[in-house]
Amino acid sequence: MPIREFRMADYSSVLALWQNAGLEINPSDSFEGLQKKLERDPDLFLVVEEDGQILGALLAGYDGRRGWLYHMAIHPFGQGQGWGKRMMEELEARLKAKGCQKLNLLVEPSYAGAQDFFERLGYRRDDLIFMEKWLS
Repeated sequence: MPIREFRMADYSSVLALWQNAGLEINPSDSFEGLQKKLERDPDLFLVVEEDGQILGALLAGYDGRRGWLYHMAIHPFGQGQGWGKRMMEELEARLKAKGCQKLNLLVEPSYAGAQDFFERLGYRRDDLIFMEKWLS
């Protein structure tokens, strides 16, 4: 199960994977938006590919202070096989190499399986109020 960095040629496959997983797709997830993301830290946008098919994808970032996991999905037949765990271990190693000490992530309340997954990896819930404002 090779993990590699995302390439723009992967865009359609990754977007379909995220949509099929029920992730909320935002304007910043557009082709142009992800091109901008790759200019900043392409090493934090990872995919699992097997036989030319994208079976897992995660999008993360580092702002110099905290790491953030924005999106992550594993194809249903790959769930429970350790793919997500290996992708997270790779992401954490890359963030540590950059000097990052804390990785934050948000889980949609309707995506309960994700909360269980992250708790098994040592992540803990923090009851914060999340606020947002789209600037475009």
